[in-house]
Amino acid sequence: RPAEAPGARLPSGLRRLEGKRRPGRSRGAPRAARTAETAQRIKRSRRLKANNRERNRMHNLNAALDALRDVLPTFPEDAKLTKIETLRFAHNYIWALTETLRLA
Repeated sequence: RPAEAPGARLPSGLRRLEGKRRPGRSRGAPRAARTAETAQRIKRSRRLKANNRERNRMHNLNAALDALRDVLPTFPEDAKLTKIETLRFAHNYIWALTETLRLA
């Protein structure tokens, strides 16, 4: 760095940092600890977001299965089919309807 003349001004926004530390760096935990804490916070944040996405996905899936159960003819009416029973019943029902149309 070239030597500066006494009294010379630095361009705006630049300061002389000779012998001085940046403010705020001397307090708090060591850098490695801050980095580990930050990594843990980021991991936790990502996990919470992933959990939210999965929860929303399952709510949407369950809502779709409920809508499918509403259009399937089941006896008795109050019996709720499980997820796999709903899918198998829907498959068989569609196949039966297709066969009925084919034979008609």
